[in-house]
Amino acid sequence: MKKWFAILSVMAIILVLAGCGSSDDTSSASGSSGDVKKIIVGTGTQFKNVCFIDENGNLTGFDVELIKELDKRLPQYEFEFKTMDFGNLLLSLDAGKIDLVSHQMEKNPEREAKYLFNKNPYSIFLNRVAVAKDNNSIHSIDDLKGKKVLTSPTSNAAYVLKEYNKTHGDDLNIVYTSGAANDTVQQITSGRIDATITTDFANRFNTDEKGEVALKTVGDPLTQSDVLYVLNKNEQGLADDLDQAIQEVKDDGTLSKLSIKWLGEDFTKSLEDVKKEGSSSKK
Repeated sequence: MKKWFAILSVMAIILVLAGCGSSDDTSSASGSSGDVKKIIVGTGTQFKNVCFIDENGNLTGFDVELIKELDKRLPQYEFEFKTMDFGNLLLSLDAGKIDLVSHQMEKNPEREAKYLFNKNPYSIFLNRVAVAKDNNSIHSIDDLKGKKVLTSPTSNAAYVLKEYNKTHGDDLNIVYTSGAANDTVQQITSGRIDATITTDFANRFNTDEKGEVALKTVGDPLTQSDVLYVLNKNEQGLADDLDQAIQEVKDDGTLSKLSIKWLGEDFTKSLEDVKKEGSSSKK
C-alpha cells in the first residue's frame, strides 16, 4: 500500500512540474509577440555636422543624434547604424542590407517611384537667390530679369527657375553646370554669372580661396526642400511610427535644439511658418 502511495505521489509531482513547464512556455510565447524589431539605419561618415566621425572616433552629427532620439521614443524598435559611402546607400536599401536611409535625403520623381518616404520632414531648407557678397543691386528673383542664373540641370533649383520663366516670359537666362561649389563661387564672384539658387545651409559651403563664405542669400524664400527618411515600399508601419516620433520632437523643441547645435540654425521651419513670422513682424 505504501508502495502504491509513493508511486502516486511521484506521478502527482511530475504532473505539477509539467504544468509549471507548460505555464512557462505560454508566458514565453506571449512575450515573443512584443519582441523589439531591429532597424538597420544606413548613413555616411563624410558629411560634416550631419553624419561624421568626430575626434574621438565616434559617429555623430545631426542625422545620427536625431535617430538616437527617435530610438528612445519608439521602444518597439532598436535602431542600429551601418555606415557606408553615400553612393551605396540606396543600393544597400535595394539589397536589403539596410532598412532605412538617414543622410539628408530629399524626394525626386525617380526616387519616389521606387522607394517609400515618411511624410513629416525632419529638416526643411528654403531656397533663395544667392549673389556675390558685394552685390547690392539684386534683392530678389525679380531683379534677375535678363541676367544669368547658374544651376545644375537636374536640381530642384532648376525646376524653380524654369517654373518662374513659364510665368514671367523667360526673363531669366538659365545657365546649366555640373561643376562643384567652388566653380559656382568663382563664376559669380568674377561676374560671369549673376546669381544662383541655394539654401542658407548649403550656402555656407560656397567659400572662396580663404575659406570664407563668398555668397549671400537675398529676398524671400522661393520654395522649400523637405528632408525625409527613405525606406522600402513595404515599411509603411515604420514610416508612420517615424512620423509620429518626429512630430513629438518638433512639439517639445528637441528637434530645433538639435538643428541649432549641429547645423547652426533652426532648419525645421516651413516656408509657411517663415511667411507667417514675416507678416507678424510687419504688424
